[in-house]
Amino acid sequence: MARCQLCGKETVTISAVIGYCYQCLRQHWDKIRGKIFALHAKSREPFGLPPEIPRAENGIRCHLCANACQIGVGEVGFCGIRKNAEGRLVGGTITGNLQFYYDPLPTNCVADWVCPAGTGVGYPEYAYKNGPEFGYYNLAVFYQACNFNCLYCQNWSFKEGFKHPHLVTIDELVEAAFKKKVSCVCFFGGDPTPQIIHALAVSKRILNRKDKPILRICWETNGAVNPKILKQMAEISLNSGGCIKFDLKAWHEEVHLALCGVSNKQTLNNFAWLASLTKKRPTPPFLIASTLLVPGYVDVEEVREIARFIAKLNPDIPYSLLAFYPCFVLNDLPTTSYAHAMRCLEAAKEAGLRRVKIGNRHLLSGDY
Repeated sequence: MARCQLCGKETVTISAVIGYCYQCLRQHWDKIRGKIFALHAKSREPFGLPPEIPRAENGIRCHLCANACQIGVGEVGFCGIRKNAEGRLVGGTITGNLQFYYDPLPTNCVADWVCPAGTGVGYPEYAYKNGPEFGYYNLAVFYQACNFNCLYCQNWSFKEGFKHPHLVTIDELVEAAFKKKVSCVCFFGGDPTPQIIHALAVSKRILNRKDKPILRICWETNGAVNPKILKQMAEISLNSGGCIKFDLKAWHEEVHLALCGVSNKQTLNNFAWLASLTKKRPTPPFLIASTLLVPGYVDVEEVREIARFIAKLNPDIPYSLLAFYPCFVLNDLPTTSYAHAMRCLEAAKEAGLRRVKIGNRHLLSGDY
């Protein structure tokens, strides 16, 4: 139970870490933004990450994502990967700071309920089986960097990768895709965006080999990548039978800034552009959206607006609502309740979406 420092409201769905309720974040953002950004800066200190998006006057501009960091000599970008090495941008190109593993299919993926690996949709062009691909693997590529700073990051441990990097070359990762019965490769993290040059090189090399008739390339991302790069990602997934999974974390920019430290404008613009491509390959679905239901902050209002946005683009785009559990800095909120999840599910359907699912149901708690 915490109290909003501005309006005095008290409830279990207000985080003492954030200090403010949802309504005050929306209505009084200019007044409290300084304290919110100070919280983000403090959360980054233990990992040696820049406290804010670099804007060095004579720095080199990085064009990989919407942050557009201007990185001074010897400094790193907001993601912690891109570095200005004596006037030259390096990091996330020839080698990637990542971990990879073989995940037996079907797996616990945001898209498993609509993708070839989990359902066999697209068989025989994009799937090995007319049903779940038991006996095959997903090569899961977990990049240890991110261009967001989500206070509730469910995979925050990737930040330890800055202290103990695990560097993998393009050749090593390409070979890994052919050592087992791999039918799909998923780049996630963290986020693949800060090391997207490495990921694209790997993807293209994989698809240029003819060893396997089916090898889908998928991306799980916050969606703030440079639109020119997104076009390359989209082409690779469309042609290979893979998908792009966008985590739409919040609708209102103030809420997104509070939770993630950066704007969501590029993410929404990129999602809208990708939606225009969905008719090129309706089956299997090319674009999937997901939202983590953070109690008190990503509730019905946020989900309803996100769902309306998606429905106007294409009501058949699959949308996964995911259960939250206390993690990283935002560790004083309850797990998503069953009632919260059901309210959001109904709101998404009422907004016009035809394919909505609640994921991670095992995490749902009692009401609050």
